[in-house]
Amino acid sequence: MRDDESTPQPSMSKGKGKAVEHESGYDPENLPWVEKYRPVTLDDVVSHKDITSTIERFIEQNRLPHLLFYGPPGTGKTSTILAVARRIYGKDYRRQILELNASDDRGIDVVREQIKNFAETRTLFQKGYKLIVLDEADMMTTAAQSALRRVIEQYTRNVRFCIICNYVNKIIPAIQSRCTRFRFSPLPIAEIEKRVNTVMEAEGVKITEDGKKALLKLSKGDMRRALNVLQACHAAYDLIGEEEIYHCTGSPQPADIEIVVNSMLADDFTTSYKMISTLKVERGLALPDLINGAYDYIETIDFKPHARIYLLDFLATTEHRLSSGANEKIQLTALLGAFKNAVEISSKS
Repeated sequence: MRDDESTPQPSMSKGKGKAVEHESGYDPENLPWVEKYRPVTLDDVVSHKDITSTIERFIEQNRLPHLLFYGPPGTGKTSTILAVARRIYGKDYRRQILELNASDDRGIDVVREQIKNFAETRTLFQKGYKLIVLDEADMMTTAAQSALRRVIEQYTRNVRFCIICNYVNKIIPAIQSRCTRFRFSPLPIAEIEKRVNTVMEAEGVKITEDGKKALLKLSKGDMRRALNVLQACHAAYDLIGEEEIYHCTGSPQPADIEIVVNSMLADDFTTSYKMISTLKVERGLALPDLINGAYDYIETIDFKPHARIYLLDFLATTEHRLSSGANEKIQLTALLGAFKNAVEISSKS
């Protein structure tokens, strides 16, 4: 073993979670909480026990296949594969893995050069295989994925691939068939609450019960989002309540959503349009956020079934138009018209 292999390299300074203290010498107090409290072992991974236990069995039998992790952001995909790498290689796991993210250029040249070079070299004095982690692989071009298919086949003897993505339909079928697929579903609110409670206790966060409910509601099964919002609020406020959580995320408060929806249903067109426009300016709200809030609130209103279907369909259409760059003012007037139509449809039946 060369001398330079015995000392930590700069590339290893991306240590994750609590292992950072030992691996890189960084002060963990300066880390974002997402990294500071990232799971270190497979047992630490929140929820997904069926996935972690299956992978644990693969490792014990030394039969780890190529892996494909997919699911929404913040559900533990990257944390799981890093915990797997620690489980297989120990604390020097960074030497044995090549980790590429969406921030890296991952066209066909990267597959042909960087990935291929890493894959075709065996590690001296080490048994087993190396690991290549392709994070956010759904951003790879089709040509790059096609080239990757051949690399996966060619170097299976000394390399295992873990492909991570949000949308599995953007991964070509040829790669999907070569991997064992695991879906990471959004985390249950109870599981997020347990981890958030641990972090709040360790960091001395003062939060009200309403504030915690708002945080868990806005997280929508995304642990990363929950911890980032909590850290931002802790830095900005001494005591975190419901209002502080909504201010920090820029989301409309439930009371504002209630006012907006009730106005669209009850007031005349001009009054409602002026009120919503004023509220948007005063509170700094965006129409897509109001649509998301209105969707949740409509569930609590007693509408006739076909009126509800009409309204939900129109909300989806409006959100799509806004995401394509449509004018907010025109879409707001269209939305107001849709609510008036829904009331009329509901009253006729």
